Amino acid sequence: MAGLAIILVALVAIEHVYILVLEMFLWTSPRGMKAFGLKPEQAAQTRVMAANQGLYNGFLAAGLIWSLVHPDAAVAFQLKLFFLGCVLVAGLYGGATASRKIFVIQALPAAIAIIAVLLAS
Repeated sequence: MAGLAIILVALVAIEHVYILVLEMFLWTSPRGMKAFGLKPEQAAQTRVMAANQGLYNGFLAAGLIWSLVHPDAAVAFQLKLFFLGCVLVAGLYGGATASRKIFVIQALPAAIAIIAVLLAS
């Protein structure tokens, strides 16, 4: 079960690196606009805000990666739960306020990873 938990935490981290790239660098590109359902004018007007959001997603990814490489298992466990909890809360808030698909894209993977981490301990 520990291997599965590690894989799930890594996948959530990779997802947030991808979100960082979309929000910070591809927001006004066809790929970024399609991912977030934006028209060119909307994307241009919200570009700075999106880059800021992307940076926060990068911090979540960095914390999850840190949890995977930390040499102290007890500290790594706490880091995993903290950063996955942050992702879960952000996903729940985003799903409730911005787009319901965020529940599935962000909150659900974090919740599943949290369960796996808890079961692996």
